Amino acid sequence: MDNHLVFGELDLTSLLSLSFSSSINELHDKLSELGFGDLRPVHGFMFKCITPDGATGIELAEYLGITKQAVSKIVDFLEKSGYVMRQTHPTDKRGKIIVLTERGWLAMKVKDEILTEIEQRWIENIGTERMQMLKEDLTKLVYEANEGKLSSRIRPVW
Repeated sequence: MDNHLVFGELDLTSLLSLSFSSSINELHDKLSELGFGDLRPVHGFMFKCITPDGATGIELAEYLGITKQAVSKIVDFLEKSGYVMRQTHPTDKRGKIIVLTERGWLAMKVKDEILTEIEQRWIENIGTERMQMLKEDLTKLVYEANEGKLSSRIRPVW
């Protein structure tokens, strides 16, 4: 069966979801091949909030839309895996801040390189101009859907 016919019948939301899923799956397959197989999509969203200066557990919970207890479990896992560490908060000595370790920064660098490769392949497939138009159109739609302000809270759909 011609895949174009099957995918051509999908609505926009399905196509956006499938393109996101295929990109994330490819990203994580390649991360796994490069020694980062323990990372999951939620970790990448958390890393986005942590960089560049670190974040508190409360900030991470608000950013991800999950409980502080869930954040604590994720941070425990990432700390044991060597991606993050807890440090004394720079202004509140009673509090902790979560920062990326060298391994965490390396994972971010590798992730960026893989996503660039994926986007480059898409450009080779549809062309630079169409990719730029696609990004501009999606940006406009997201901007309008968020009442004129792009949210800095880009998080997974739970």
